[in-house]
Amino acid sequence: GKWHMGVNCKSRHDHCHHPLNHGFDYFYGMPFSLLNECQGTHDPQLAKSLQDTYWLYTQMIILAVLTLLFGKLTNLFPVKWKIIICLAICGLLYFLSWFSSYGFTKYWNCILMRNHDITEQPMNLEKTTSNMLKEAVSFIERNKHRPFLLFFSLLHVHTPLITTKKFQGRSRHGPYGDNVEEMDWMVGKWLLDAIDKEGLKNTTLIYFASDHGGSLEARRGNTQLGGWNGIYKGGKGMGGWEGGIRVPGIIRWPGVLPAGTVINEPTSLMDIFPTVVHLAGGEVPQDRIIDGRSLLPLLRGTAQHSGHEFMFHYCGVFLHAVRWHQKDSGIIWKAHYATPVFQPEASGACFGRGICPCFGDGVTHHDPPLLFDLSQDPSEENALSADTEPLFDTVTRRIREAVEEHRKTLTPVPQQLSPYNNIWKPWLQPCCGTFPFCWCDEENNKA
Repeated sequence: GKWHMGVNCKSRHDHCHHPLNHGFDYFYGMPFSLLNECQGTHDPQLAKSLQDTYWLYTQMIILAVLTLLFGKLTNLFPVKWKIIICLAICGLLYFLSWFSSYGFTKYWNCILMRNHDITEQPMNLEKTTSNMLKEAVSFIERNKHRPFLLFFSLLHVHTPLITTKKFQGRSRHGPYGDNVEEMDWMVGKWLLDAIDKEGLKNTTLIYFASDHGGSLEARRGNTQLGGWNGIYKGGKGMGGWEGGIRVPGIIRWPGVLPAGTVINEPTSLMDIFPTVVHLAGGEVPQDRIIDGRSLLPLLRGTAQHSGHEFMFHYCGVFLHAVRWHQKDSGIIWKAHYATPVFQPEASGACFGRGICPCFGDGVTHHDPPLLFDLSQDPSEENALSADTEPLFDTVTRRIREAVEEHRKTLTPVPQQLSPYNNIWKPWLQPCCGTFPFCWCDEENNKA
């Protein structure tokens, strides 16, 4: 499925960030993110405001060149040909420099890979999900006689909401609802049915979850494309508010876990790692701090509480909020050290920016932190203070101590999400042909 962790470090073929270089034995999917540009029928999504600015400057340069050219040809004002030619060349280079990054996104970003080989560039979105599902079913069939780990990251419930005609208009909630219903059908009729068909139902743990809450800024006109977060404030891209990070998890393991059990404990997607290690009979590394906790005691009922006392919620590399699950009282405190600035102010989202930033003038820092009692106020509407909460100072001090302890366990690494690392680098571009002629369709050729 969608890997979105990058591919190369120094050359087009080093594959340093590729799944096969990080523990996986087989990979089929797209290495980058899914964008509107992949479909090519909607407004561009990638740095849209930046693209508009670049295009405005390009138009200004074109206008300047045409003005000088007109003045030269009509003798309205003296200007040397060298100046006109230099300005025209500089303008062309400026245009090519930014357009190569954004104008060819469909060809640079929207590619399909099998292991190290590119099979489609650009990929055919109408067939991509079904191709991925067929690969997943084939993987299950090939590995049914031995333990296996299948990680499937669906392209569904993500803009541009690729939905087949069979499901378009079926829900009462527009394109997003249609997409959710098709995803539900795909998981059930393809993946779960394959598990059941191979007789693996009672011996296979299945964990279904999302990596973040609904994207509030994803809209087309008045149509909401990014889901809904119910009573929870905020959404995707917001590292602290509940709407951005609180998602349900659905677990199926009929041979071990009773159906219908509801566990209302805060866990983390980082818990998948130690859980899988324990299921496989291994031990997590002892030479470093592992942030995840095995879910097995909680699932099997041998533990009543999550293994997490404190959870640290980041936006990029910036700590935005900390959750303290106070075991003796059952209270869940949440302290916000930074919150995004909503645009418009009371909208609950960053419509003016398209996505909320993690730092700079796009966030508000809080000292003392905003404190909420999530057990009483899950919507995070009423911030507590020393005047309204007798335990305010005690709680904020304990959370501050936990942050200090947590930071001692961190090892700084180069900033991978820096502007320099986000710009397009031709020498790193995966290409199935002779660069820059990167077009191929091995999927159809194989069929």
